[in-house]
Amino acid sequence: MGEVELQPNNNLLVIHAVIIVYGDAANESLAFQIATDIEKFWNDAEGKSAIRDGWFSKKIYDVRFNITGKFDRELKPQIVFENTNPRNNYFRIEEFAIGDISFVDGLNSNTGYFKLQNIIDNSTTAAHEFGHTLGLEHPHHLDIRGGGTPGIMYPRGTLVDPHFQYYPEVAAGEKGGTLNPFTRKVLQKDIDDLHLADLDFNEKGMAVIGGFSSVWHEKYLPEQD
Repeated sequence: MGEVELQPNNNLLVIHAVIIVYGDAANESLAFQIATDIEKFWNDAEGKSAIRDGWFSKKIYDVRFNITGKFDRELKPQIVFENTNPRNNYFRIEEFAIGDISFVDGLNSNTGYFKLQNIIDNSTTAAHEFGHTLGLEHPHHLDIRGGGTPGIMYPRGTLVDPHFQYYPEVAAGEKGGTLNPFTRKVLQKDIDDLHLADLDFNEKGMAVIGGFSSVWHEKYLPEQD
């Protein structure tokens, strides 16, 4: 989720978001890293968007992402439930996650749960999950062999050209023969899929993208045998 700002004089459309992390595996350094990763991956696309400028014309804006990170050691459920700031996104970070995956609470959301191992070492997971918070879903066609670089919203298990697999020498679909998430990139198509031109901008040139899921997550623990 985020707040979108039109800056006509600078020819910019800026998406502002704050990534607030909590949980036993969260810390200030990790909050900064996650925000930096999201901002970098989405800005590397050097996206463009055509926004209506009057009744009969459109103006091309450069799309930029301004993402900041914050660790809140004292975060309470009530803060998440009652938050009305569209820039704020809340993610619990732990070493263990159910299903061994990171997730957000649906499309157009501002909360979720990250598995620590998924989001370190320049991973694309945080950028992928951020796309969900802005309303993007997984593509329906998951065999993109011959299609080049996988967009950021393709999930694990997607069939891709060999050099985008975990192991290029493995046959497509076999273990190690599917999308290595580290090879995903934000493409112009991902920017297009945000439908920024359809947002409801107010007189100050501000709009909201995504929505409030406002879910507080308790820590998940492995089942004991």
